[in-house]
Amino acid sequence: MSTVPAPPPAALPSRLRASGELGPTVSFELYPPRSPGAAERLWQRTLPALAEAAPDFLSVTYGASGSSRETSREVVRWVAEHTAVRPVAHLTCIGSPRDELREVARGFLADGVQDFLALRGDPPAGTITWTPHPEGLQRASELVELLLDADPRLGVGVAATPSCLAPDAPDAATCGDLLALRAKQDAGAGYAITQVFFEVESYTRYVAAARAVGVHLPLVPGLVPLTDPNRLRRLEEISGVPVPGRILAALDAEPDEAHREAAGLAMGAELVDAVLAAGAPGVHLYTFNQAPASLALLDRTGLRPATGRPAL
Repeated sequence: MSTVPAPPPAALPSRLRASGELGPTVSFELYPPRSPGAAERLWQRTLPALAEAAPDFLSVTYGASGSSRETSREVVRWVAEHTAVRPVAHLTCIGSPRDELREVARGFLADGVQDFLALRGDPPAGTITWTPHPEGLQRASELVELLLDADPRLGVGVAATPSCLAPDAPDAATCGDLLALRAKQDAGAGYAITQVFFEVESYTRYVAAARAVGVHLPLVPGLVPLTDPNRLRRLEEISGVPVPGRILAALDAEPDEAHREAAGLAMGAELVDAVLAAGAPGVHLYTFNQAPASLALLDRTGLRPATGRPAL
């Protein structure tokens, strides 16, 4: 297995381990709760448990074209006010005028947020014909510029998409995602988080191609715990990223939930270890608003500190 060259230092939120050495970053992603019951679980169980694990940052999504934006802001505000974890607020630009985006960013800044994930975003679900806002932005690189114009000290991350690069891609320089990533870097982005993938080769191939077109950003692998085959199948439908048949077959072969979780944990730990061995600067875990599987993965791979930072 080949390794990828280490990028130069950049604005990737990170912590110093107790040993004094800079270790791999660990971060989580949440989405805003969609029901009263989900909200209660998030506030009472998931958020405190994830915060106690002392991640480097915790990012919070919102829906297409800004739907659930206010609920997302509530989650981000809670993280900022009640934990020692750095919140990273997602912000999408598609469908919104510039002035509205500036106002949303100002609201986050007023809440103490200093880190954003700048995304182009997708049209609303079910939209067949969509027209960009005449006073809006078209690309995530423009959103990076807008945020840094508001405050050059902000930390701004962006997205990367390993699945865009086919294994037999003839020329990485023509890959639209890589060209967009280079534009986001040139606009001032400090790091990128990848879309989910399931094979270490997907990551190493993408990083090598990105370096070949001049992208030197730290590329943080976005991973999901591999313990729930139903969730993985649903994720495949949503993301379009195929889940390898060997993973689903291994999970489906187990006789009960406990054995499936154990098998998934072993496969997930193998992938985490592989990407770190290949030079990844850390891992970003898509939690699906549930803490146990992600925390078990950190414990299995030795990435969870012996003593987490308690909530404030």
